[in-house]
Amino acid sequence: MTCLHGKTAFISGGSRGIGLAIAQRLAKDGVNLMITASNQAHLEVVVNDLQAHSTAQVSSHSTDLRSIAGCETAFAAHQNEYGVCDILIHSAGATKGGIFPTQPDEDFIDGFALKFHAGVRLSRLFWPMLKLAKGNVIMIVGGAARTPDHTFMVGSSVNAALANYSKALAGQGLLDDVNVNWISPGQTETARLQNLLAKRAQDEGKTVNAVRQESIQNEGIRRLGRPEDVAELVCFLCEDKSRHIHGSGIAIDGGATKGYF
Repeated sequence: MTCLHGKTAFISGGSRGIGLAIAQRLAKDGVNLMITASNQAHLEVVVNDLQAHSTAQVSSHSTDLRSIAGCETAFAAHQNEYGVCDILIHSAGATKGGIFPTQPDEDFIDGFALKFHAGVRLSRLFWPMLKLAKGNVIMIVGGAARTPDHTFMVGSSVNAALANYSKALAGQGLLDDVNVNWISPGQTETARLQNLLAKRAQDEGKTVNAVRQESIQNEGIRRLGRPEDVAELVCFLCEDKSRHIHGSGIAIDGGATKGYF
């Protein structure tokens, strides 16, 4: 039995990709979960699988976190189910790639709505519970926060904003004894990455495999990341022994970020 056994976590974007890997890892450690996503069918499959492979209690709520109302209904579902929250993981947010200056304004608005504003709203809603539990907040940001790319301007901008907000929230966390950190995965093997690679291949007139290999070579890394890489770090940060790690942004990118900061 781990030190996380019996704790309760809320995970946005928990039905696929990195969010799903985090849900699977926390459930393995006996953490009770509330998973949110926009696709009810995906959620049902995930909940059934998690319940079949762990002893944790797993619940879900389908909603659109782009709106205040969507965040509020997700919080209400968690509150009604558990009444407490020890861990808040914000992993939702599939920002779009594109070519400037033809990328539409709507892509920027949508990117900030789901990843940035939802992160702000969820942390505000859950803060009283987290303060009572002396809990943990972990934002899944992205490497583009520090290494912006002209083909990924939306993600670069949104990630930078969320990282900055997380650092500020950590200051409040010192006052209220809530640990706050953020993780910046590099290119990670998810369905979302495949969509981004396909979009870039279309824009540049190349094959998806060619773009994929170029990405690995350009970043000078051995391989692309895996969702499980991030999930392991999330579990570590949520343990009591990691309590002194606070207000930190940690990259998991295989060494892709070459700068010191």
